[in-house]
Amino acid sequence: MSISVSKLGLAAAQFGLDGSGSAPRGRSPEAETREILNIAARARLSVLDASGLFGRAETTLGEVLPRPTPFRITLAAGRADRGPDYVEAEARATLRRLGVERADAIIVHSPSELFGAHGPALWDRLQRLKDQGVFAKVGVAAHASDDPVGVAKRFKPDILQAPASLLDQRLLADGSLQRIAGMGVEVHLRSIFLNGLLFLPPDRVPAQLKGASGRLSRVRRMIAEGRSDPLQAALGFALSRPEGSAVLVGVNSAAELSAVVAAASSPPPDLDWDEMAIDDPVALDPRRWVA
Repeated sequence: MSISVSKLGLAAAQFGLDGSGSAPRGRSPEAETREILNIAARARLSVLDASGLFGRAETTLGEVLPRPTPFRITLAAGRADRGPDYVEAEARATLRRLGVERADAIIVHSPSELFGAHGPALWDRLQRLKDQGVFAKVGVAAHASDDPVGVAKRFKPDILQAPASLLDQRLLADGSLQRIAGMGVEVHLRSIFLNGLLFLPPDRVPAQLKGASGRLSRVRRMIAEGRSDPLQAALGFALSRPEGSAVLVGVNSAAELSAVVAAASSPPPDLDWDEMAIDDPVALDPRRWVA
């Protein structure tokens, strides 16, 4: 399997273990997740991001995880405003539900958690858990608007998760992710499909994104003219970025993961990446989309 494929990581929240998805072919979510993880293990995918799962979904994931677990597991930290004792208790409970004694990393879901009144206590507790060997690394997830370079300078996280994609190249174009990686911080690229925007046909683009529809059509046309497809282009772009040590993707079926692995195993298409970036502020922030 290619080196680029080993940079891939899986976002478990997409598996549908919380009942939000439907397994194909009438299979149970548990059976589908087991197959997804087996494919990921065979392909030597690196990271399994278990954030976004809670309670029973975590237990189910733990029941189907290959043993010994071949992935570097990442968890999400609990809310800072509930206090460090709560955050630690929830982290340890998640590890028990997953059936593992420790995980590779725990990630604060937003820098705003750290800048709030409870932020320092949260960060200190997570560092203590790291010192105890419960987690090897402590990280932060940031949006482009969060000044991720400033966050990295102030908190010196081991990992910073940030959005970057063929369409959203802001943190790459301005050198932010290169600077962060240069500080010795692991950069994990997420939202590489920008919530599937690149895959949506023009008639299914959300109303608030109509202003970007012309640009999206042009990007799709460039990909087609380059004898590629949106999946291969999105993966080729993200996996070729030297700033990223891991590239997180979400799939909800084994067939989807097989397609991702196949596309990631192919040489990246010869496309003009710079010409594919869009600058529509609404399109680049799925939080502002209308369902």
